[in-house]
Amino acid sequence: MTLNLEQIRKDFPILERETRPGVRVTYLDSTATSQKPVQVIEAMNDYYRRSNANIHRGVHTLAEEATSMYEGAREKIAKFINASSSREVIYTRNTTESINLVAYSWARANLKAGDLVILTEMEHHSNLVPWHMLQAERGIELEFIPVTDDGLLDLETYKSLLSRRPKLVSFTHMSNVLGTINPAAEIIRLAHETGAVALVDGAQSVPHLQVDVQALDADFYAFSAHKMCGPTGIGALYGKTSLLEAMPPFLGGGDMIKEVKLRSFRANTLPHKFEAGTPAIAEAVGFGAAVDYLSAIGMDKIAAYEHEITEYALDRLEEIPGVKLFGPSADKKGGVAAFTLEGVHPHDVAQILDRDGIAVRAGHHCAQPLHEKFGIQATSRASFYLYSTKGEVDLLVNGIYKVKEMFG
Repeated sequence: MTLNLEQIRKDFPILERETRPGVRVTYLDSTATSQKPVQVIEAMNDYYRRSNANIHRGVHTLAEEATSMYEGAREKIAKFINASSSREVIYTRNTTESINLVAYSWARANLKAGDLVILTEMEHHSNLVPWHMLQAERGIELEFIPVTDDGLLDLETYKSLLSRRPKLVSFTHMSNVLGTINPAAEIIRLAHETGAVALVDGAQSVPHLQVDVQALDADFYAFSAHKMCGPTGIGALYGKTSLLEAMPPFLGGGDMIKEVKLRSFRANTLPHKFEAGTPAIAEAVGFGAAVDYLSAIGMDKIAAYEHEITEYALDRLEEIPGVKLFGPSADKKGGVAAFTLEGVHPHDVAQILDRDGIAVRAGHHCAQPLHEKFGIQATSRASFYLYSTKGEVDLLVNGIYKVKEMFG
C-alpha cells in the first residue's frame, strides 16, 4: 500500500511556508532534522495550556496529569522499538547524550587500559568523540571496520578484528551520509559470540525502519525524537535491564535518588536512576505524539515509500553530468543522497538551491573521517522522509542544472 501523501503533507504546516514571495520551501534535509506534524505541535501546546507541572513529586491534579503524560510517552516509545519494559527506556537530550551516557557510565565502570572498542569508518562524530575522550583518559584501544568503495562495511575485516576480543562494538545502524543500512543483527550476533557488548546509533534508523531491539539483541540502542517527527531536545537510550541496573548513575541531583544523607546517597530504580533533575516534559509528550503519528501510518509503509523515492532520486541525479553520488545502491540504503558536483563547492550548491527554496545540507555532516576516506572535504546531501515527493526531487534536479549554468 502507498502512503496518502496529500493528507500527510497537510499535517506539516511548515511545508506551506514560502521562503520568499512565491517560493515555497522544498525541504530535503530530514536527515538533519525532520519537520513536525500538527499532531505533535498540538500535543505539546495542549500540555502547556492544560497540564503544565513538575512530575513525580506532586500529588495535585496537574502534577499527576503531567506525570501520566510523561510516563505514558515512555510506554509508547518502548512499544515502538519493542523493548521488553519501559524501564529499559531512558530519556536523554538526544542520540549524542545517549551514547555519552554509555561511555561515561557503562564504559568507565567496565573498560580499562588496553581494552578494545570497535567502531566503523562511517560513524557520526557523536559515536567517535566520546571514545576518543575515553582513550585519552583510560588508554583503551580503538579499531575501525573499514568502509568499501561502494559504501558498505567490510565485514571480513570486522571478523578478523573480533579475534582480538573487544569489550564493545559500537556502530551506526544507518549512515547519515551514505545512507547505508548496516546488517545490525549480524554485527551484534558476531560481537556477542566474542563476549562484547553492542551499542547501536539508531538516530537515522528508528525514524525510517521498523526497529525491534529484542530481535536485534542490541545491548544499547540510541536515538532522537527530532529526526522522527518529534521535538528537539529529547532522545532515548534503550538498554538491557541487567546492564542498566549494574551501571552507576550518569548525573547526580533530584529524581535520580532513592535516599540522600549528608554523607551518602542511594540511587533510584530504573529508569529514573539516569534522569536527574526536571526533565523535558513537554518534549516527552511530543515524542509520544510523534510515535503515535508514525505508528498510525505504519513504519513498513514509510520504509517502502522512502525506498521508492530514493531510487527515483538516485536515478535522476545520476543523469546530471558532473554529479558524483556516494553510498550504495537504493536497495541497500535509506533516504539519503550525498553528492558532489564537479567544479562547484557543496556550500555553493546548497546556497544557490536555497534561492529556489530548496533546502539541502552541505558540509561534512559531522562525519569528517568518512569524507577523508573518500578524499573529499564535503558533500551536498539531499534527504527524504514520508512527506517528500518525486516532484521535489525534480525541483532539486532542475536546481542543480541551474547551478551548472551559473558556474559554466
